[in-house]
Amino acid sequence: MRVISRKKIREFAAKWPAALGPLTFWADAVESSTWKNFSELKATFRSADYFKEFTIFDVGGNNWRVITFIHYRKQLVFIKHILTHKEYDKGAWKQ
Repeated sequence: MRVISRKKIREFAAKWPAALGPLTFWADAVESSTWKNFSELKATFRSADYFKEFTIFDVGGNNWRVITFIHYRKQLVFIKHILTHKEYDKGAWKQ
């Protein structure tokens, strides 16, 4: 898998420095994977959820949420949003 783009991780970590390590660890784990579907992804990330076309990852002990769109055939993971747990719970990202 290829993460598009790590720039969003750097931008989020500029605001929330404690997130850099866990988000980098998450991105490295994603990039070392070759999932063919959500079931295979769930074997790696048990806490991952699916909402409409998005796959949502809990990162850093559930402190942050990474909302992605995954194209399994092309092996691409597009980061749409990185949010704090509180921002995620507000639900504005769903619209």
